[in-house]
Amino acid sequence: MKATIRDVARLAGVSISTVSRVMNAPETVVASKRDRVLEAIRQLQYQPNAFARGLIYKKSFTLGLLIPDIENLYFAGVIRGMQDACIKLGYSLMICNTDRDKERLLSYIDTFHEKQVDGIVFASDKLYPEYYEKLVGCRIPIVMLSSHSDEYEIPSIEVDDEAAAYDAVKFLIELRHREIGMIGFGHSDSISGPPRYDGFVKAVTESGLGHNANRVKYANHRFEDGYQAAHELFTDHPGLTAVFCVADEFAMGTISYLKDRNVLVPGQVSVIGFDNLRMASMFIPKLTTIAQPIYQLGYRAAEKLHELLSTGSVEVLREKIPHKLIVRESSREK
Repeated sequence: MKATIRDVARLAGVSISTVSRVMNAPETVVASKRDRVLEAIRQLQYQPNAFARGLIYKKSFTLGLLIPDIENLYFAGVIRGMQDACIKLGYSLMICNTDRDKERLLSYIDTFHEKQVDGIVFASDKLYPEYYEKLVGCRIPIVMLSSHSDEYEIPSIEVDDEAAAYDAVKFLIELRHREIGMIGFGHSDSISGPPRYDGFVKAVTESGLGHNANRVKYANHRFEDGYQAAHELFTDHPGLTAVFCVADEFAMGTISYLKDRNVLVPGQVSVIGFDNLRMASMFIPKLTTIAQPIYQLGYRAAEKLHELLSTGSVEVLREKIPHKLIVRESSREK
């Protein structure tokens, strides 16, 4: 039979409250009693359960994660990073996939409240007022991941999307491309879509290539959407020699579209993506892309939420993590 805290107290000759203090605030217990309790724990191989810890701390030691699309490989990296941080920090992790459905997301907040999660990481979507009001009403602390809020003072962590897109397009321009198109995020609740478009426009305008600023088509996150957007882009602008895609899946869709029409990448058209998904180095041709530190974003989001829960505030409200240009086979000089 599994040992209980009563068994530990009986063997050590102390009260149950003393055992609890040894486990949770050992510095408050005199050394002789502390040593007896630790020896009893070792002999009985006692492990406190999560419910008992919750009663002691008035916490569930559980964090919630709201993501829009669990099939998206980007979020696989985020989940891995956040999970590893949770293990280190002593939390369990609950994941809910929203499919960008408002009613579903609101119902998940209710679920998290019922499960008494300590805090939530809100990933990659816009924080609408009804979400914020629900979270405030439930008194659930929140950190935003790959997103931010201009309206509310909420901790967030992300890359500088405008600067990253600018670097991607400047790289294409340095490769002597002058006819450049873009495939961007098209849904209304995109946080990263507008600044990535702004980075594209800034780069082409600064280089005297402002005629490219309207050579943009929009898609909704999936490979097949990128394929269709590439069809629309090259139908309208057949002379393009380079395409900046705001997601690696769009870049893969674009390359597949061009391959189906016997257009060589990078021989005739260079393509650059954004994210550096695990598949980016496996795709043919291997994908030139802007690398987001996806694992680190997830890890830091959990750490940031832990900081908020532990101290009531965070040292850096809106944290930016550096991006990096990864040059592979899908781009070349014109």
